[in-house]
Amino acid sequence: MISLHHLEYSQSFRILWLLEEIGEPYELKLYNRDPTSNLAPPEYKALSPLGTAPVITDDKGLVLAESNAVIDYILDQYPDSPLRPAKDSPVRADYLFWFHAGVGSMMPMQFMDGIFTVLQKRSPFFVRPIISAALGQANQMLVQPRMKTILDRLEHDLAEHKWLAGDDLTAADITMSYCMASAKQKGFIDASRPNSLRWIDQMEATPSYQSAMAKDGRETMVFSF
Repeated sequence: MISLHHLEYSQSFRILWLLEEIGEPYELKLYNRDPTSNLAPPEYKALSPLGTAPVITDDKGLVLAESNAVIDYILDQYPDSPLRPAKDSPVRADYLFWFHAGVGSMMPMQFMDGIFTVLQKRSPFFVRPIISAALGQANQMLVQPRMKTILDRLEHDLAEHKWLAGDDLTAADITMSYCMASAKQKGFIDASRPNSLRWIDQMEATPSYQSAMAKDGRETMVFSF
């Protein structure tokens, strides 16, 4: 049986949602972050040397980290699952693109935006204007244009289909959930992007998403970068 080691406020929520959608038995182990450092506790780091989430284990000695690797491994155990379109499916290319776009393109920009914000807030008062100006320029030159490109593509694709890879939920939607919800929270997704907002609403209304939220113990997705 697969065990999900679920760190609070982390990307491992996506694996929790995936397992709920598959509907097969699994074990859920919950971990709280250190209240001072906000990092994973020692017992979690003992599983994952990087201290990152998600991590899964099984009774065969498997220990696996990194979100998309974990998703692929789980789907390998359920080859008939519709969550991963077949290689000859007409939506396979869209699936592969969005399955990797979140981790490879969207989340790095959001992480950088978060780091810029933290650096500005924590800079010494007398240099804060200089730091803010420099980071603000970097944000305008790098983060904002790349986020706009990604979100424009999202709007285009979601105008064509209900989900990211056609009209059925796939693992591409699940892996994009964290960065999409974060993008809305940070103001990247607003009323000017109705298709993305519609996608988020239908994500939150999905029964497996709601049951995952109930097991997570929170009413809304919370983010930690």
